[in-house]
Amino acid sequence: MGKKHETQLFYERLEKKGVSRREFLKYCTALTVTMGLTASSTGQVVKAIENAGTTLRLPVVWLHFAECTGCSEAFLRTPNVGAIILETISVEYHETIMAAAGHQAEKSLHDAVEKYDGKFVCIVEGAIATRYNGAYGKVANRTFLDMAQSIVPRAAAVISLGSCASYGGLPAAAPNPGGYKGVQDAIGVATINIPGCPPNPLNLFSTIVKHLNKEEIPLDGQGRPLFAYADTVHDHCPRLVHFEHDKYVEEFGSKEAEMGYCLYKMGCRGPETYNNCPTAKFNDGTSFPIQAGHPCIGCSEPGFWDSMTPFYEES
Repeated sequence: MGKKHETQLFYERLEKKGVSRREFLKYCTALTVTMGLTASSTGQVVKAIENAGTTLRLPVVWLHFAECTGCSEAFLRTPNVGAIILETISVEYHETIMAAAGHQAEKSLHDAVEKYDGKFVCIVEGAIATRYNGAYGKVANRTFLDMAQSIVPRAAAVISLGSCASYGGLPAAAPNPGGYKGVQDAIGVATINIPGCPPNPLNLFSTIVKHLNKEEIPLDGQGRPLFAYADTVHDHCPRLVHFEHDKYVEEFGSKEAEMGYCLYKMGCRGPETYNNCPTAKFNDGTSFPIQAGHPCIGCSEPGFWDSMTPFYEES
Protein backbone atom coordinates (compact mmCIF):
# COMPACT_ATOMS: atom_id res chain seq x y z
CA MET A 1 0.00 0.00 0.00
CA GLY A 2 1.54 3.33 -1.08
CA LYS A 3 1.91 6.36 1.14
CA LYS A 4 -0.52 8.36 -1.00
CA HIS A 5 -3.19 5.70 -0.61
CA GLU A 6 -2.61 5.50 3.16
CA THR A 7 -3.05 9.26 3.45
CA GLN A 8 -6.28 9.03 1.47
CA LEU A 9 -7.56 6.35 3.86
CA PHE A 10 -6.65 8.61 6.80
CA TYR A 11 -8.86 11.39 5.45
CA GLU A 12 -11.64 8.91 4.66
CA ARG A 13 -11.63 7.75 8.27
CA LEU A 14 -11.86 11.36 9.43
CA GLU A 15 -14.75 12.00 7.02
CA LYS A 16 -16.63 9.06 8.55
CA LYS A 17 -16.22 10.75 11.94
CA GLY A 18 -17.63 13.98 10.58
CA VAL A 19 -14.35 15.85 10.07
CA SER A 20 -13.80 17.20 6.55
CA ARG A 21 -10.34 17.82 5.11
CA ARG A 22 -11.04 21.54 5.33
CA GLU A 23 -11.94 21.26 9.02
CA PHE A 24 -8.80 19.20 9.60
CA LEU A 25 -6.61 21.88 8.02
CA LYS A 26 -8.39 24.56 10.04
CA TYR A 27 -7.71 22.58 13.19
CA CYS A 28 -4.03 22.18 12.27
CA THR A 29 -3.81 25.96 11.89
CA ALA A 30 -5.21 26.39 15.42
CA LEU A 31 -2.78 23.75 16.66
CA THR A 32 0.13 25.59 15.05
CA VAL A 33 -0.85 28.84 16.76
CA THR A 34 -1.26 27.04 20.08
CA MET A 35 2.29 25.70 19.85
CA GLY A 36 3.60 29.21 19.23
CA LEU A 37 4.70 28.46 15.67
CA THR A 38 4.40 30.74 12.65
CA ALA A 39 1.63 30.23 10.10
CA SER A 40 4.21 28.89 7.64
CA SER A 41 4.70 25.88 9.95
CA THR A 42 1.11 24.66 9.48
CA GLY A 43 2.18 22.34 6.67
CA GLN A 44 4.68 20.63 8.96
CA VAL A 45 1.98 20.07 11.57
CA VAL A 46 -0.33 18.62 8.90
CA LYS A 47 2.40 16.22 7.76
CA ALA A 48 3.20 15.17 11.31
CA ILE A 49 -0.42 14.24 12.01
CA GLU A 50 -0.85 12.56 8.61
CA ASN A 51 2.27 10.46 9.22
CA ALA A 52 1.11 9.50 12.70
CA GLY A 53 -2.29 8.54 11.33
CA THR A 54 -0.94 6.45 8.43
CA THR A 55 1.95 4.62 10.10
CA LEU A 56 2.18 2.78 13.41
CA ARG A 57 0.13 5.02 15.68
CA LEU A 58 1.57 6.12 19.01
CA PRO A 59 0.46 3.64 21.73
CA VAL A 60 -1.16 5.35 24.72
CA VAL A 61 -2.05 3.89 28.10
CA TRP A 62 -4.51 6.25 29.79
CA LEU A 63 -4.89 5.75 33.54
CA HIS A 64 -7.71 7.10 35.68
CA PHE A 65 -7.19 7.74 39.37
CA ALA A 66 -9.02 10.24 41.63
CA GLU A 67 -10.85 12.41 39.09
CA CYS A 68 -14.26 13.19 37.57
CA THR A 69 -13.37 12.15 33.97
CA GLY A 70 -13.87 15.78 32.95
CA CYS A 71 -10.45 15.83 31.28
CA SER A 72 -11.43 12.93 29.02
CA GLU A 73 -14.82 14.49 28.38
CA ALA A 74 -13.18 17.75 27.34
CA PHE A 75 -11.59 16.17 24.29
CA LEU A 76 -14.22 13.50 23.61
CA ARG A 77 -16.94 16.18 23.49
CA THR A 78 -14.92 18.48 21.27
CA PRO A 79 -15.84 16.70 18.03
CA ASN A 80 -13.02 17.69 15.68
CA VAL A 81 -10.32 17.45 18.31
CA GLY A 82 -11.50 14.11 19.64
CA ALA A 83 -11.81 12.56 16.20
CA ILE A 84 -8.37 13.70 15.07
CA ILE A 85 -6.63 12.66 18.29
CA LEU A 86 -8.17 9.19 18.11
CA GLU A 87 -6.96 8.83 14.51
CA THR A 88 -3.43 9.85 15.52
CA ILE A 89 -2.83 7.75 18.64
CA SER A 90 -3.69 4.19 19.53
CA VAL A 91 -5.45 4.17 22.88
CA GLU A 92 -4.57 0.77 24.28
CA TYR A 93 -6.33 1.31 27.61
CA HIS A 94 -8.87 3.90 28.71
CA GLU A 95 -11.58 3.01 31.22
CA THR A 96 -14.18 5.37 29.75
CA ILE A 97 -14.02 4.55 26.04
CA MET A 98 -12.96 0.88 26.00
CA ALA A 99 -15.50 -1.87 25.43
CA ALA A 100 -13.78 -4.31 27.78
CA ALA A 101 -14.66 -4.55 31.48
CA GLY A 102 -13.56 -6.49 34.55
CA HIS A 103 -10.82 -9.09 34.07
CA GLN A 104 -10.79 -8.48 30.32
CA ALA A 105 -10.00 -4.79 30.86
CA GLU A 106 -7.22 -5.60 33.31
CA LYS A 107 -5.73 -8.04 30.80
CA SER A 108 -5.78 -5.29 28.16
CA LEU A 109 -3.83 -3.01 30.50
CA HIS A 110 -1.28 -5.72 31.34
CA ASP A 111 -0.83 -6.74 27.71
CA ALA A 112 -0.42 -3.13 26.51
CA VAL A 113 2.27 -2.34 29.09
CA GLU A 114 4.17 -5.54 28.26
CA LYS A 115 3.88 -5.16 24.49
CA TYR A 116 4.90 -1.49 24.39
CA ASP A 117 7.24 -1.44 27.37
CA GLY A 118 9.36 1.72 27.18
CA LYS A 119 7.57 2.93 24.05
CA PHE A 120 4.07 3.98 25.11
CA VAL A 121 2.95 7.38 26.33
CA CYS A 122 1.20 7.24 29.69
CA ILE A 123 -1.52 9.83 30.15
CA VAL A 124 -2.64 10.04 33.77
CA GLU A 125 -5.93 11.62 34.76
CA GLY A 126 -6.52 12.09 38.47
CA ALA A 127 -4.61 12.39 41.74
CA ILE A 128 -2.96 9.55 43.64
CA ALA A 129 -3.70 8.74 47.30
CA THR A 130 -0.46 8.21 49.24
CA ARG A 131 -1.45 7.78 52.90
CA TYR A 132 -2.26 4.38 54.43
CA ASN A 133 -0.40 2.69 51.55
CA GLY A 134 -2.76 4.30 49.09
CA ALA A 135 -5.89 2.74 50.58
CA TYR A 136 -8.08 5.75 49.71
CA GLY A 137 -8.22 4.84 46.02
CA LYS A 138 -8.36 1.50 44.21
CA VAL A 139 -9.10 -0.05 40.81
CA ALA A 140 -9.55 -3.84 40.52
CA ASN A 141 -8.38 -4.22 44.13
CA ARG A 142 -5.09 -2.45 43.34
CA THR A 143 -4.37 0.94 44.84
CA PHE A 144 -3.80 3.96 42.60
CA LEU A 145 -0.35 4.19 44.19
CA ASP A 146 0.57 0.61 43.33
CA MET A 147 -0.70 0.95 39.77
CA ALA A 148 1.21 4.19 39.25
CA GLN A 149 4.43 2.80 40.68
CA SER A 150 4.29 -0.33 38.50
CA ILE A 151 3.11 1.21 35.22
CA VAL A 152 4.11 4.88 34.94
CA PRO A 153 7.93 4.40 35.11
CA ARG A 154 7.74 2.03 32.12
CA ALA A 155 6.43 4.75 29.76
CA ALA A 156 8.51 6.65 27.23
CA ALA A 157 6.82 9.85 28.37
CA VAL A 158 4.27 10.72 31.06
CA ILE A 159 1.61 13.38 30.66
CA SER A 160 -0.32 14.45 33.76
CA LEU A 161 -3.60 15.64 32.28
CA GLY A 162 -5.63 18.04 34.40
CA SER A 163 -4.91 19.72 37.72
CA CYS A 164 -5.63 16.58 39.75
CA ALA A 165 -2.91 14.54 38.03
CA SER A 166 -0.58 17.54 37.85
CA TYR A 167 -0.79 18.84 41.42
CA GLY A 168 -3.46 16.92 43.31
CA GLY A 169 -6.32 19.25 42.35
CA LEU A 170 -9.61 19.03 44.23
CA PRO A 171 -8.83 15.62 45.88
CA ALA A 172 -5.78 17.25 47.51
CA ALA A 173 -7.75 20.17 48.93
CA ALA A 174 -7.56 20.60 52.72
CA PRO A 175 -7.79 18.57 54.88
CA ASN A 176 -6.80 15.87 52.32
CA PRO A 177 -7.09 12.81 54.60
CA GLY A 178 -6.02 10.45 51.81
CA GLY A 179 -2.78 12.29 51.15
CA TYR A 180 -3.64 12.88 47.50
CA LYS A 181 -0.84 14.22 45.31
CA GLY A 182 -0.03 14.80 41.68
CA VAL A 183 1.77 12.02 39.81
CA GLN A 184 5.26 13.49 40.04
CA ASP A 185 5.01 14.22 43.76
CA ALA A 186 3.43 10.85 44.50
CA ILE A 187 5.93 8.56 42.76
CA GLY A 188 8.89 10.75 41.82
CA VAL A 189 8.67 10.30 38.04
CA ALA A 190 9.17 13.38 35.83
CA THR A 191 5.96 14.40 34.09
CA ILE A 192 4.73 16.94 31.58
CA ASN A 193 1.91 18.71 33.40
CA ILE A 194 -1.12 19.97 31.46
CA PRO A 195 -3.24 21.43 34.27
CA GLY A 196 -6.72 22.86 34.05
CA CYS A 197 -10.15 21.83 35.26
CA PRO A 198 -10.48 20.68 32.57
CA PRO A 199 -7.41 21.40 30.41
CA ASN A 200 -7.78 22.43 26.79
CA PRO A 201 -7.58 19.45 24.37
CA LEU A 202 -5.39 21.57 22.08
CA ASN A 203 -2.70 21.63 24.76
CA LEU A 204 -2.79 17.85 25.07
CA PHE A 205 -2.61 17.26 21.34
CA SER A 206 0.10 19.88 20.84
CA THR A 207 2.21 18.02 23.39
CA ILE A 208 1.56 14.72 21.60
CA VAL A 209 2.52 16.21 18.21
CA LYS A 210 5.76 17.57 19.66
CA HIS A 211 6.51 14.13 21.12
CA LEU A 212 5.84 12.50 17.74
CA ASN A 213 8.27 14.92 16.12
CA LYS A 214 10.83 14.24 18.86
CA GLU A 215 10.87 17.94 19.68
CA GLU A 216 12.07 19.35 22.96
CA ILE A 217 9.21 20.61 25.12
CA PRO A 218 10.45 23.47 27.36
CA LEU A 219 8.63 23.52 30.71
CA ASP A 220 8.11 26.18 33.35
CA GLY A 221 8.90 25.71 37.03
CA GLN A 222 5.58 23.87 37.53
CA GLY A 223 6.27 21.34 34.77
CA ARG A 224 3.91 23.01 32.27
CA PRO A 225 4.73 23.39 28.54
CA LEU A 226 5.75 26.99 27.94
CA PHE A 227 3.95 27.11 24.60
CA ALA A 228 0.66 26.99 26.52
CA TYR A 229 1.44 28.31 30.00
CA ALA A 230 4.04 31.07 29.53
CA ASP A 231 1.56 33.97 29.89
CA THR A 232 -1.24 34.70 32.30
CA VAL A 233 -4.89 34.64 31.33
CA HIS A 234 -4.98 38.37 32.07
CA ASP A 235 -2.15 39.06 29.58
CA HIS A 236 -4.38 38.20 26.60
CA CYS A 237 -7.82 38.77 28.06
CA PRO A 238 -10.22 40.06 25.36
CA ARG A 239 -12.09 42.16 27.92
CA LEU A 240 -9.01 44.38 28.10
CA VAL A 241 -8.01 44.17 24.46
CA HIS A 242 -11.33 44.99 22.80
CA PHE A 243 -12.98 47.66 24.91
CA GLU A 244 -12.76 51.37 24.06
CA HIS A 245 -9.85 52.17 26.33
CA ASP A 246 -9.57 55.92 25.66
CA LYS A 247 -13.27 56.47 26.16
CA TYR A 248 -13.16 54.48 29.39
CA VAL A 249 -10.16 56.47 30.72
CA GLU A 250 -11.96 59.73 29.96
CA GLU A 251 -15.02 58.62 31.92
CA PHE A 252 -13.49 56.73 34.84
CA GLY A 253 -9.79 57.67 34.97
CA SER A 254 -6.67 55.70 34.01
CA LYS A 255 -6.44 53.74 37.26
CA GLU A 256 -9.94 52.36 36.91
CA ALA A 257 -9.51 51.66 33.20
CA GLU A 258 -7.23 48.72 33.85
CA MET A 259 -9.47 46.98 36.38
CA GLY A 260 -12.87 48.52 35.70
CA TYR A 261 -13.83 46.56 32.60
CA CYS A 262 -12.15 43.31 33.54
CA LEU A 263 -13.61 40.95 36.15
CA TYR A 264 -10.85 41.30 38.74
CA LYS A 265 -13.15 42.96 41.27
CA MET A 266 -15.54 40.03 40.87
CA GLY A 267 -12.76 37.69 41.97
CA CYS A 268 -11.16 36.90 38.61
CA ARG A 269 -7.85 35.08 39.10
CA GLY A 270 -6.65 35.78 35.55
CA PRO A 271 -3.68 37.95 36.66
CA GLU A 272 -2.37 35.04 38.79
CA THR A 273 -3.15 32.17 36.42
CA TYR A 274 -0.90 30.88 33.66
CA ASN A 275 -2.87 29.38 30.78
CA ASN A 276 -3.68 30.04 27.12
CA CYS A 277 -7.48 30.03 27.56
CA PRO A 278 -7.99 33.45 25.85
CA THR A 279 -6.17 32.35 22.67
CA ALA A 280 -6.88 28.60 22.44
CA LYS A 281 -10.43 28.75 23.88
CA PHE A 282 -12.68 25.69 24.25
CA ASN A 283 -15.27 23.80 22.17
CA ASP A 284 -13.39 24.05 18.87
CA GLY A 285 -12.35 27.64 19.60
CA THR A 286 -15.82 28.90 20.47
CA SER A 287 -15.30 30.62 23.81
CA PHE A 288 -13.83 30.40 27.32
CA PRO A 289 -15.21 31.36 30.77
CA ILE A 290 -14.22 35.05 30.83
CA GLN A 291 -15.58 35.59 27.32
CA ALA A 292 -18.85 34.18 28.62
CA GLY A 293 -18.79 36.62 31.54
CA HIS A 294 -17.47 34.33 34.30
CA PRO A 295 -14.30 35.16 36.28
CA CYS A 296 -11.29 32.86 35.97
CA ILE A 297 -10.97 30.62 39.05
CA GLY A 298 -7.25 29.86 38.56
CA CYS A 299 -7.79 26.15 37.95
CA SER A 300 -4.41 25.55 36.27
CA GLU A 301 -2.42 26.70 39.31
CA PRO A 302 -1.06 24.31 41.97
CA GLY A 303 -3.35 24.14 45.01
CA PHE A 304 -5.92 26.38 43.34
CA TRP A 305 -8.82 25.09 45.43
CA ASP A 306 -7.15 26.22 48.65
CA SER A 307 -5.21 29.26 47.42
CA MET A 308 -7.79 30.82 45.06
CA THR A 309 -10.98 30.42 47.10
CA PRO A 310 -13.33 32.14 47.72
CA PHE A 311 -13.58 32.51 43.96
CA TYR A 312 -15.78 35.63 43.99
CA GLU A 313 -13.63 37.90 46.13
CA GLU A 314 -10.55 39.94 45.22
CA SER A 315 -7.33 38.17 46.19
